[in-house]
Amino acid sequence: MADTLLDIRHLTIDATAYPPGEAPQEITIVDDVSFTLERGKVLGLIGESGAGKSTIGLSPAGYGRGGIRLSGEVWVNGRDILKDTPKALRQLRGKTVCYVAQSAAAAFNPAHTLMEQVIETTLLHGLATRQEAEARAVELFGQLGLPDPEHFGSRYPHQVSGGQLQRAMTAMALCPKPDLIIFDEPTTALDVTTQIDVLAAIKRAIHTTGVGALYITHDLAVVAQVADDILVLRQGEKVEMGSTAQIIESPQEAYTQALVAVRSIAHTPKPPSPTPLLAVEGVSAAYHQSGHNVLETISLSVSAGQTLAIVGESGSGKSTLARVITGLLPPNRGQLHFAETPLPHTLAERSKETLRELQMIYQMADVAMNPRHTVETIIGRPLTFYFGLKGKARRERVIELLDAIELGEAFIDRYPAELSGGQKQRVCIARALAAKPKLIICDEVTSALDPLVADGILKLLLRLQAQENVAYLFITHDLATVKAIADSIAVMHQGQVVRYGERDTVLSPPFDAYTQKLLASVPQMKQGWLEEALTTHHD
Repeated sequence: MADTLLDIRHLTIDATAYPPGEAPQEITIVDDVSFTLERGKVLGLIGESGAGKSTIGLSPAGYGRGGIRLSGEVWVNGRDILKDTPKALRQLRGKTVCYVAQSAAAAFNPAHTLMEQVIETTLLHGLATRQEAEARAVELFGQLGLPDPEHFGSRYPHQVSGGQLQRAMTAMALCPKPDLIIFDEPTTALDVTTQIDVLAAIKRAIHTTGVGALYITHDLAVVAQVADDILVLRQGEKVEMGSTAQIIESPQEAYTQALVAVRSIAHTPKPPSPTPLLAVEGVSAAYHQSGHNVLETISLSVSAGQTLAIVGESGSGKSTLARVITGLLPPNRGQLHFAETPLPHTLAERSKETLRELQMIYQMADVAMNPRHTVETIIGRPLTFYFGLKGKARRERVIELLDAIELGEAFIDRYPAELSGGQKQRVCIARALAAKPKLIICDEVTSALDPLVADGILKLLLRLQAQENVAYLFITHDLATVKAIADSIAVMHQGQVVRYGERDTVLSPPFDAYTQKLLASVPQMKQGWLEEALTTHHD
């Protein structure tokens, strides 16, 4: 008989919402969801942002975010933990049930070394001696592909990349050898080549330890590699549940079919024009604290109304290049030209007109907007700054921009907290468009969004490009995105451009070794792809 690790029965999660200026409202976040998980098995929870994935995922730890109420039954190892005392729940968390958060940056304490934090719960629960815990942590660092595993733990969170920090958090969850691990989007922040190693490590750990896992994600191709079964959620309700093969190959519900079919944008690339809008010529750059260049002799160009995708794994120099182009990091060698005129190296030297013509959309829309400002104020600021628009004229232009991003006037008085992730990103796009730029740098603008929403953002960007003739410098590690939007591609590796040209040329063989590795690392929506990819990944 199957050994049931987790049995969730009729889970309902409610909360009280307090809309500004309105009476409190009772809302249901999760509505009557039931499922079981056997020991040693992985269940994928999939759906759009706001589907209730993370809220359900946290329930086996008896945890609910700020003020939410859990009802129903949550059985872990044959015990209904919703009836447990606070003391019993503290014993459960970090020992029986461990959690890997989506944002490792927010989960680590900047004042302590990584090793201290990775072994903390193991020591707290008395599961091993310090020496044993540190040895296990070093072993896990190695499995997860972290650099210099023996000494990696001596670093502080700010001294490692976002992808490395995410892997360190996976090590933290695995260290106590729990029965159940909740993975909440653990690979969202990782580039595709790193993701393979992390997925493989997670899969190995599950098989060798017999641990059960809930794997929360919005990427079906990723979950297909690690999950035995998949539960599809939408707006807090169970849509469909079945084996991974069944969900991927023959989804029954229309919503699941839409998830499976996403990223099917057919984009015909445009050839570059003879006169580029932006030209980067032999640019090298270094950060003050380091003596070596993080960018080495970069040359590329973007034409008006076209998209150049900058592709590469974390640490390849993509965002550093964006900092150079925007004037935040002056190059130590080379030249930049914009609209056929030399582009000053520092922000302070650039004219107001140049600042207007070169805009940027950031990866995290959450931190790119002032939470105390309404949508009208956020989009309206560049209208006032660059064009002097005020009052009625400004409001009318904001409404035009809201219509352009398919939100409409109904959103004009809302605050960022009242918007979904996709809506926030659309507002950031509208703010960039408000300046009527010639070039927008898009830094991983879809990486934090679920596929259906990301698909909508990409279609919006393509439509706006056709209407406004705006050029995009699109920084991403997602090659599926590249195929959907790029006209030309520059592949970066260790601060250098290793492959550059029109999209179809770059994505056609013969490949250099790094581009081959990058392309082979893009998750495919079929079972067994991970094992196939691993055979070539480390060759």
